[in-house]
Amino acid sequence: MVAAPLMADRIALISDLHGNLHAFEAVLADIGARGITRIFNLGDLVGKGPAGSAVIDRSRAVCEVTVQGNWDAEVARYGKGRQHLWHRPQVGAERCDWLANLPGSFDFWLSGQRVRLFHASNRGIYHRVHMTDPREAHLGMFENTDFTGFGPTPSVVGYGDVHDAFSMSFVGKTLFNPGSVGNPLDVPLASYAILEGAYGSEAAGQWSISILRVPYDIEGAVRAGYASGMPDPDAYASELRTARYRKLPPLA
Repeated sequence: MVAAPLMADRIALISDLHGNLHAFEAVLADIGARGITRIFNLGDLVGKGPAGSAVIDRSRAVCEVTVQGNWDAEVARYGKGRQHLWHRPQVGAERCDWLANLPGSFDFWLSGQRVRLFHASNRGIYHRVHMTDPREAHLGMFENTDFTGFGPTPSVVGYGDVHDAFSMSFVGKTLFNPGSVGNPLDVPLASYAILEGAYGSEAAGQWSISILRVPYDIEGAVRAGYASGMPDPDAYASELRTARYRKLPPLA
């Protein structure tokens, strides 16, 4: 007789919410229906979508860990573009201060795997690594840097930023992206990931990564965008409906 496996901890990993409260609430409902209570957020809570304040407040209430994304930093303090300048007063000073002071990365143990999470890469929030980049770029994501610190080298790395969900394995290493909750650019469904294993344990054991897709009220999110008076609502609506990045050339 094979013994039943021990119950594992489950962590929901969300990223790139981008002010889309409709998508965020749908994902939270799915997470809650699965009985998952631990949620980690890989950044970019704001920008693009109209509901940045509500998304921040909801995230602060439910997420145990949040790392900073590039949009978070730009809206909070630095960006001078019209998108940043519109979103900043919508978010308000206190939330901007919270965004500006988020950590860049977070490390933890899971069933003997050292897991590292950040928004874009181990080089910082503005250094982008795509799924289609060369193998060397993917392997480089596991290195310690001044941005991540010099603790134990991770064997599992999760990041957001590029809005494509995927998982790829190397010898002794796994790189994954949970995709985007609020602005997916692969399929028009909200995306998140679940990590399962013994949280905080350095002992080798079972662990897994799964990626989930969740339908949500896209047209409701589009209407909210137009009603808000935010910049570029047509581009935002097109991205939500088609999951195609607004700066790509039109399809033939």
